Amino acid sequence: MPYANINGAKLWYTDTELGESTILFVHGLLMSGDMFAAQIAALTAEYRCISLDLRGQGRSEISDTGYDMDSLAKDVVALIQHLKSGPCHFVGLSMGGFIGLRLAIHYPRLLLSLALLDTSADPEPAASARKYRIMAWIARLLGIAPVIGRVMNIMFGKSFLADPGKQALRNSWKKHILDNSRSGLFRAANGVIKRAGVYEQLGTIRCPTVVIVGDEDVATPPSRARRMHEAISGSRLVTLTGAGHSSSIEQPEAVNLALRDFYSSLNPAA
Repeated sequence: MPYANINGAKLWYTDTELGESTILFVHGLLMSGDMFAAQIAALTAEYRCISLDLRGQGRSEISDTGYDMDSLAKDVVALIQHLKSGPCHFVGLSMGGFIGLRLAIHYPRLLLSLALLDTSADPEPAASARKYRIMAWIARLLGIAPVIGRVMNIMFGKSFLADPGKQALRNSWKKHILDNSRSGLFRAANGVIKRAGVYEQLGTIRCPTVVIVGDEDVATPPSRARRMHEAISGSRLVTLTGAGHSSSIEQPEAVNLALRDFYSSLNPAA
């Protein structure tokens, strides 16, 4: 089974193994590496693609500690070293982006490039932190079912939620979210809620960077994406029409195109 013992936790990963360079995908809160299935399918012919389930989420172990963003970044560093996959292209969505920023700031030699999807360099705003803290406690005590409606409205954009053709996909991801462990979810959510901002350090990022955001993202809205883009020298900004906070699921073809365009710009001869 594709598990690695990383910093005291048994972490699940997938690895296509073949490719001249590697793309590492790291998911958002409540999700798993499965949220990048469409991107891996599209890019695996050209790149070695690795995805990771963060501790406490997906198929990875629920450890007692290690859920702050700096510790999770060290998990990713250790996995890159374990799989001998660095330097690599990094793709992080939301929570994965919080981790990717820390890699680019503190471990720049491990990255060829950085793709930040639906994420932010700022700490969680006080108003949403209070709301998320209450929801996390409800999920810890009663399970996530009592708040699943509110969660779906945060995790996905209005276009995706209203599209009758996406009903089966919505149901699949709703079940995925409901299947989260109460204790793992609570610990991971608190890591997100309590995270420190890194905005003041964005000027130190030197690797090629693309910031991708859905125009319907209510969790990390486009204004925060623009703020990051303006602070990271040479970065590009891509806004996706009709996508919310989980753009890799909601608009997979648009995300694939944005990534392909970005990687082509790094290697114009490709």
